[in-house]
Amino acid sequence: MITETSNYYSIVSQLPPDTSVVFHNVSWEEYEELLDQVGDANWLRISFNDGTLKVMSPSSFHEKYADFIKSMVTVVMLRLRINILFFGSTTIRKRKKSKGKEPDACFYVQTADVIGHRINLDFAVDPPPDVVVEIDIHHDSIDSFQLYSALGVPEIWRYDGQEMTIYHLRQDEYQIAEASSALPMLTGSILADYLARMRQDGEFAAIIAFDEWLQSLQR
Repeated sequence: MITETSNYYSIVSQLPPDTSVVFHNVSWEEYEELLDQVGDANWLRISFNDGTLKVMSPSSFHEKYADFIKSMVTVVMLRLRINILFFGSTTIRKRKKSKGKEPDACFYVQTADVIGHRINLDFAVDPPPDVVVEIDIHHDSIDSFQLYSALGVPEIWRYDGQEMTIYHLRQDEYQIAEASSALPMLTGSILADYLARMRQDGEFAAIIAFDEWLQSLQR
């Protein structure tokens, strides 16, 4: 769906699940105004690329997968005593590059100590998250990779409902990798396996199984 209008919020606030809308010739100021109007709502994903504004409304399935991935990473943090900072679908934006993107989830590992105890981020000076997560059940995020590259995001986890693919940024391009650089004990196949268990056995059983697997690594 493509439209030309300046009344962005009135349109995006009514988007049904699993739909998106694209606006062209949008100024940076208009983009920031929309971000302010939407606030911390987690029911929209907003991206901006050189005047093109895209807004997507994810489904409940979309959110469930993102939440379970966060749960797995939380178990890693607690079980292995790794400092990990979660920032959800925070807006990663740089005015100088005229780009902004909201992932389905993101977190800091290698640069967590740089962020420290701060809650508010300023991407004019702060590093981007070490990992962003994209859930591609009904929408394809591949066309957003150049945005993440421009923003300097070093790692992407992309889940399509069946497979988890991990990408590392190498010389401004993302290359498929077997395991996470931020959390090397996690591979795409391991993450996909426990996401499948979540669907089949439920969240509680799946996260307990994942925790038991992590404990087995320490024996």
